[in-house]
Amino acid sequence: MAVKPKPLDAEIEAIELDARYGHLEAEAIVELAVERFRAEGGIATVSSFGADSAVLLHMVANVDKSLPVLFLDTGQHFGETIEYRDQLAEDLGLSNLIIVHPLPVALAEHDPRNDLHKSDPDSCCEIRKVEPMARAVQPYAAWFTGRKRHQSQTRSQMPVFETVGPRIRINPLARWTTADQAAYMRAHDLRENPLVAFGYLSIGCFPCTQPVKPGEDERSGRWAGFSKTECGIHLPGLETLTNAA
Repeated sequence: MAVKPKPLDAEIEAIELDARYGHLEAEAIVELAVERFRAEGGIATVSSFGADSAVLLHMVANVDKSLPVLFLDTGQHFGETIEYRDQLAEDLGLSNLIIVHPLPVALAEHDPRNDLHKSDPDSCCEIRKVEPMARAVQPYAAWFTGRKRHQSQTRSQMPVFETVGPRIRINPLARWTTADQAAYMRAHDLRENPLVAFGYLSIGCFPCTQPVKPGEDERSGRWAGFSKTECGIHLPGLETLTNAA
């Protein structure tokens, strides 16, 4: 029987990796992480196929087009996002797109009318994003995200390598700015989510996403009217679900 990695072991490894490699360019971080974790429990990347997803996916495709790409289909995505997902995956030659759905029994019990987001967005995200994410990453030792420190206060001190229970989450673009993102997109002629042109600078589920007004933070269009800035998949607590998955 395989022995599960221990949280303390992962924490030590993440600290060592961040100290040794956290300063490297994003492309180098992606390459070394794929090589390291492919033989140590496996590695995947998580993507929302949102406003700035193309950069990380392009870097991943340059290293290994067969790397698992995990997409959470909440059942509430913009149609444009679903189309963009398929088009961008084809552009980049990504051959292992894994689509994860909420549990039907949870939706039937807690959100039968698809309106839970109006009264309790935290619970809606728990059912449609957090629990599915825990199931999605459970088979892997590590995974990539495209998060950046400039995006919100909750991400401002984010390391490149961090732990989620016994697993390691890798944020190769942590130090990137909006200008870095735009320059890379132009240099590689990457397809952009069409909603960006309409002012959607951070794209989630359509009931809880609005265009960003001039001068506002790029995530200000998410959960407008609620004191909520994260869906929960990147916050403490996911490790409890991944251990139980």
